[in-house]
Amino acid sequence: MDNNIKAWLFDILKSISEIESFFEDRPKLFVDYQNDIRTKRAVERNIEIIGEALSRILKTDETIEISNSRKIVDARNRIIHGYDSVSDDVIWGIVINHLPLLKTEIDTLIENTDPKGF
Repeated sequence: MDNNIKAWLFDILKSISEIESFFEDRPKLFVDYQNDIRTKRAVERNIEIIGEALSRILKTDETIEISNSRKIVDARNRIIHGYDSVSDDVIWGIVINHLPLLKTEIDTLIENTDPKGF
């Protein structure tokens, strides 16, 4: 696997871990998220990073399969280019529904790479 792809995979994991850290000391409640502007902006920024990394991975190697990668890239584009139409519901859906699976898939991709190549 290309070293750039490996670096982007690690960037994705780092961003997911950072998002998870925002909720370590409290339950994941949508209403709390919605009322915490700092957490919202931090989550959005990390989704931007995840989306950009996924976009670069897909452009570099089309054979890599990651569930919902296109939706996450689209969310990244919406955050950056359509910031005034970003929906808390959509971002929260990514956090709750897509990031756990994404983390599992990225962990698997990293585990299946040649450790000598990185």
